[in-house]
Amino acid sequence: MSRFRLVAAAIIPIFVVSACGTAASPSPASTPAASGPAGSAPAASGAGEFSGVEVNLLTFNGPQVAEPLQRRAPDFEKLTGAKINVVAVAFQEIYDKAVLDLSTNTNSYDAFVFNPQWLGDFVGPGYLEDISGRVDGDPVLDWQDVGPFFRDFNATYGGKVYTIPLDGDFHMVYYRTDLIQTPPATWEEYLTVAAAHHGKDLNGDGEVDYGSCIAKKKGQQSYWWIISVAGGLLQAKGTEEGAFFDTTNMNPLFNNDALKKALETYKKTMDYGPPDESNLGVGDTRGLFTTGRCALSMDWGDIGTLALDPATSTVQDKVGAVITPGWKEVLDRASGKLVPCDGTICPNAVDGVNYAPFASFGGWSGAINAAADARKKDAAYAFLAFMSAPAQSSEDVTLGKTGFNPYRTSHFEDPAPWKAVGMSDAAAANYLGAIKASLENPNMILDLRIPKTKEYEQDVLDTAVSQYIAGELTVEETMQQITDGWNQITDAEGRDKQLSAYTSSLGVER
Repeated sequence: MSRFRLVAAAIIPIFVVSACGTAASPSPASTPAASGPAGSAPAASGAGEFSGVEVNLLTFNGPQVAEPLQRRAPDFEKLTGAKINVVAVAFQEIYDKAVLDLSTNTNSYDAFVFNPQWLGDFVGPGYLEDISGRVDGDPVLDWQDVGPFFRDFNATYGGKVYTIPLDGDFHMVYYRTDLIQTPPATWEEYLTVAAAHHGKDLNGDGEVDYGSCIAKKKGQQSYWWIISVAGGLLQAKGTEEGAFFDTTNMNPLFNNDALKKALETYKKTMDYGPPDESNLGVGDTRGLFTTGRCALSMDWGDIGTLALDPATSTVQDKVGAVITPGWKEVLDRASGKLVPCDGTICPNAVDGVNYAPFASFGGWSGAINAAADARKKDAAYAFLAFMSAPAQSSEDVTLGKTGFNPYRTSHFEDPAPWKAVGMSDAAAANYLGAIKASLENPNMILDLRIPKTKEYEQDVLDTAVSQYIAGELTVEETMQQITDGWNQITDAEGRDKQLSAYTSSLGVER
């Protein structure tokens, strides 16, 4: 049994959501803020202990992700004296800036809130502080309250803890509950439902709207969307099987009938989307969905909370969430062909459908520069623990503007924060239930987390998929370009080394 099967089993009890009251609570605009010092958990250190200490923290300029860090930094300074300078840059810049800064010993940044997938490139050279000894027993952080999946995947690498989770990420599909009674279970059904609602006025404004809205702009995570579509075709026998490479030889699984069908399906969703969908980022598609212009969408957990904001949303209590659709066939890796699911080939299938929810990205996490001054390390750790603590995070995960999604046991057990932002009992049960269904699934796909992950996904995969969407490559050329590009990276790094890192990340013993 792999460690991730154990994690999945451990997760099950944390999703028992307490019974909620019947009336919805005030809207966010009228809800008292809980982020000031009086309403916050005490900082990890006594007030004034870090007086005069400045911490430079590099992160994403979203404005999601940076927003809660910037909003709570003054509160933390009042509590501890530490000044936290949040340096926010574009997502495509974070990795390069961090690696350059650390590898040249410039050390402009003392801490990072970034992608935990990159740990393979940051831990090996010794760039990040091992915080294993800090997290256990920290009363502010309350480490055991962090969901097992996020402790084990986001935070841990090579058996040591290097990050503090601030967010929990994987894809789900969203649908309009006032339009769709039965959400799609397969990607074929997704296309059918999208076609049925496309070209109709879905929000009563007199304009035709769209059956599906999925971001496809280059540099806007197309590499994650295609894996979510392909997942159920590529992986069927559990997390440890993997969906990126053959675990015997490190050959990419991206030149076969499974990826061909996924690419064609992903592109087909454009038939039922906005005319400029190839140029739309995730912020654009979220806005279209929350203003009632889309029947379906795929996203992280953000839409569930963004849909609550009366200032921007017209679909309050009209949004459902469901595990990412699956397939009734799966890749035969020996032949490269698709074969029908049965109890042997797809042992985790439900009603004949092989689901493989994708933990895309994993969730924004905080890390500390190992070369930073000791006082800066202490202050950086205290700030990250403060941000993750239940008192702060239980509010932040309910606010769409933060980009943070649930990742703690208490986020699922305590209904009060969800009610405080206006989520009804039914909406909370649906939203948290979809998260539960994904995290409990033994076939969840772990995102790539080996050296050069950024090059594999952001450089090669995203470029090829974007060219395919734009009509610059055929489906066959796309698959070949991905395969060639990935093999070049693997061979340059060392195939045996990369294979060992990949199988280790899946919990596979070789």
